[in-house]
Amino acid sequence: MNLKEKIIHESLKLFSLKGLLSTSIKDILEAADTSKGGFYNHFSSKEDLFFAVLDEARRIWREKNLAGLDAVESPTRKITTLLNNYKDRYLKDAENFPGGCVFITLSAELNNQRPHLSKEIEKGFIGLKGLIKRLLEQGKESGELGKGVNTDAVTEILFNGMLGASLSYGVNKSKDSLDKSIESLIEYFEQITNND
Repeated sequence: MNLKEKIIHESLKLFSLKGLLSTSIKDILEAADTSKGGFYNHFSSKEDLFFAVLDEARRIWREKNLAGLDAVESPTRKITTLLNNYKDRYLKDAENFPGGCVFITLSAELNNQRPHLSKEIEKGFIGLKGLIKRLLEQGKESGELGKGVNTDAVTEILFNGMLGASLSYGVNKSKDSLDKSIESLIEYFEQITNND
């Protein structure tokens, strides 16, 4: 890992724990074991670093949450796989996200303080909702979901359930509680599918 990658990696961990605004340049320098010169050689500002950290967080999110989805043919089983990945591979990833989901931490912190940065986080939330909605629509087309299922409502339930589980886990770090939250979502979802 080169210095730039180390700064991004350590900042990602700090941002998940403390947020962007509460993380000082000094915190970043200490965590990455570098100097101001080392930092400013790679980033023009903390905001510049924010975008690099956001790109890395998104890459990790895709790697963890979308793992194995291409191998699953059933759209509804893809959703179940996504939920299990979110629980087991993403939220429990203490190496990259010791404070929990960095997107939740940053979104809550930046919404009123730095709305232009919060909008960058919101793009990811919109993308996740879009993915869930597309899979639900495909499930309807394939007959895995009944024609009467309101995909907008189910999208909201699953999306907000995921965010709620993430927020709760970020606060209490209880793996049992996280498991119950996501397993309840999966149980709800399986009740509305036509899969055996």
